[in-house]
Amino acid sequence: MRIASVSRAFPEHRYSQQEIREKLEQIWADRPAAASRLASLHTNTQVESRYLALPLEEYGSARTFGESNDHWIRVSQDLGEAAVDGALSKIGLVPEDIDAIFTVSITGIASPSLDARLANRMGFRSDIKRIPIFGLGCVAGAAGIARAVDYVKAYPDQVAVLLSVELCSLTFQAEDTSVANLISSGLFGDGAAAVVILGEERARRMGIEGLRVRDTRSVFYPDTEDVMGWRISERGFDIVLSPAVPTIAEERLASDVDAFLDAHGMSRSDVASWVCHPGGPKVLSAMRTGLGLDDRDVRHAWKVLGEHGNLSSTSVLMVLHDVLEEGAPAPGAPGLMVAMGPAFCSEIVLFEWNG
Repeated sequence: MRIASVSRAFPEHRYSQQEIREKLEQIWADRPAAASRLASLHTNTQVESRYLALPLEEYGSARTFGESNDHWIRVSQDLGEAAVDGALSKIGLVPEDIDAIFTVSITGIASPSLDARLANRMGFRSDIKRIPIFGLGCVAGAAGIARAVDYVKAYPDQVAVLLSVELCSLTFQAEDTSVANLISSGLFGDGAAAVVILGEERARRMGIEGLRVRDTRSVFYPDTEDVMGWRISERGFDIVLSPAVPTIAEERLASDVDAFLDAHGMSRSDVASWVCHPGGPKVLSAMRTGLGLDDRDVRHAWKVLGEHGNLSSTSVLMVLHDVLEEGAPAPGAPGLMVAMGPAFCSEIVLFEWNG
């Protein structure tokens, strides 16, 4: 199973953290207790800029859940098409070559699903298999790769595409001045990424090496459903974000990674490339500490966080894109993708460079 290409797409609207903070201070001008905390909370996210689905001036005006979701459907199709086209064109494929498409998002809903709408726009074959996934949140980028790998393992002559589109800004709740929402207003951004995953026979026939996926593992942590996610109300998605997330990342992830690597006769010291989900400074620092990594191991994750914010499921794919752009540390060198998300859970993907 080969990860053959990764492509990104962003909305046209990009703003500095300061510009976004100033807009939020205007929105919450009549709530000084909230507005006065934004500067320190946003600085602590270490996010420098973010892309937004809509022009900044449109945030804060009253919108129903349905109106926000209509924006999600419209912008998601534009970004999804650009990301998928970009990933396919890198390896000389076209939309008609896709046998299965996995779509992940946690920031909007649609029926017909996003993949069906793209089938009409992009001209997918009528026999394409569509697997829309909702609810996995930040872990869905890594989980989506794992599920697509499962598919091409069963169908080694086929092409699977994973598409992640997250428009976190459209979930903004102006009425919510909880600390969790104040933090999320400075942390989350918008964007999309697509990954082409080839079955081994298809990759061999095309002469594409890419990253060979050796194995994947999912880990579910019982009784942690209140750690992260959404509370869905009449107004839309209300953020659930517990301070326990960094603690779980630091205390639980290392043992899961060690057990997974041990099953392959490896240890963390054997891993040459780390693709870590940049959930936020505290979470990323906790992952770094718990896994015993150094600054170089997580440099791409910090870069994505600073330039784009946390894009939920899309973020780890952005990190994967940058790792691929940098190139192989050595032929056959192992790499590990790690992400965590609602449930609470983790997803781990072991790969080799040009193996």
